[in-house]
Amino acid sequence: MSSATAEVRPTGSVILHETVSDALIEQVREDGYAVLANAYSPAEVAATNAEAARLCRGELGEVGGEFQADLDGSDEEVMRRYLCIHMPHKVSKLIGRSLAHPRIVEALTKVIGPNVKCMQSMIFMKSEGKPGQAWHQDEFFIPTRDRSLTATWIALDDATVENGCLWVLPGSHKRGVIYPDREQDDERFDCTVEAFDFPHRDEDAVPVEIPAGAAVIFNGYLLHRSLPNSGRHGFRRALTNHYMSAESLLPWHRVPDDTHVAKWDYRDIVMVAGTDPYAYKGTIDVARPHVRPDGEGGCDR
Repeated sequence: MSSATAEVRPTGSVILHETVSDALIEQVREDGYAVLANAYSPAEVAATNAEAARLCRGELGEVGGEFQADLDGSDEEVMRRYLCIHMPHKVSKLIGRSLAHPRIVEALTKVIGPNVKCMQSMIFMKSEGKPGQAWHQDEFFIPTRDRSLTATWIALDDATVENGCLWVLPGSHKRGVIYPDREQDDERFDCTVEAFDFPHRDEDAVPVEIPAGAAVIFNGYLLHRSLPNSGRHGFRRALTNHYMSAESLLPWHRVPDDTHVAKWDYRDIVMVAGTDPYAYKGTIDVARPHVRPDGEGGCDR
């Protein structure tokens, strides 16, 4: 870790890195995650939260799943209806631009490499009483060929244990193993699938309590979960995006019948840095924004 004390500051159980430093990159490699302080300015946080309300109200366009447009509801009323909406960048220009946010891209190009593509965005509202997610690895849901999958989890409210912050198992990414999964029905979690039989204990988990505007950058193999927003704590909003190396094919979703699995490359992507070696394939626009059911699955899909 860097000895430059100006670059980092402790907050609870985590370190906030003030810059995209060697220390931040080393922590991602060793622990599987790191936190970049002030990734978003207060103005950017406020604008994203306002955009989330417009999205939940139905102002930005059609949203699939159990969605009800309500142009007259207050911001709080419409956001409390939904735990999470997937693919908001498809209808929000603001969120679409944020995929290539300079502070985020600076970190991604050092963690992943110079050529980076994004395949998914998710915005969480997670108001009081909304569930968390059981232990899982993002790579289970978004398979890559080169282990470059990286998430950015940007806090849009102060994230605390009480309102359902992320919990991580440091170092659980290192083996590069996808652990077994099983059905679960714990009411604390919205996803029916959980990872299990991994060589890590719940007692070793670290709560990633961070202020609004900070970003957690973590490896696709890292075991992580969150607990419900307990009591009356308002919202625990967050914008989560998933990225990977543009050099790798993306064997995501169903393989078309006439395509060999080794050649399948899902092309509904957004380039955020560098060049796309597969640009000759073109891109597609098939994924649409949709609501995640509160207790019927949908983790990182």
